[in-house]
Amino acid sequence: MVRKADECDLEEILLIYDKARAYMRQMGNPCQWQGSYPGRAVLEYDIDQEQLYVLYDDFGIYGVFMMRIGDDPTYASIRTGSWLDDSPYAVIHRIASSGRRKGVLHEALLYTSRFTHHIRIDTHELNRPMQSALAREGFVRTGIIICSDGTDRVAFELVGD
Repeated sequence: MVRKADECDLEEILLIYDKARAYMRQMGNPCQWQGSYPGRAVLEYDIDQEQLYVLYDDFGIYGVFMMRIGDDPTYASIRTGSWLDDSPYAVIHRIASSGRRKGVLHEALLYTSRFTHHIRIDTHELNRPMQSALAREGFVRTGIIICSDGTDRVAFELVGD
């Protein structure tokens, strides 16, 4: 099940991001989500904007993602490629799993597809597990974008029916 996150979820969400950072390091991706990113301030902003979502079951929260419909400033410019479609889209950022359940990306996409079938997402070049998961879900690698911190990310896009 998916719902909007609220302030009461913050501690559990922060633990999920801790686990996700550790998993990325273990899988050879030491560069993404440096330090404690995304930290409390980022998550509080996302909650205030009603764009942070949690996946949960009877045992608690097992996944989290930020989803917003509308233009993303980091996607305004793309190098070594181009976007597939210029229609309105949803963006997914900061998707993470506690590791307790598989398929968090798939569930987030099912939820997002209730609002639009045009989705953009990005990840670090070293995040091979995410890139594989995106390919399995039908995403196309479209180029390189630059994050607000100046680092490159591989951009992906899904344009459905």
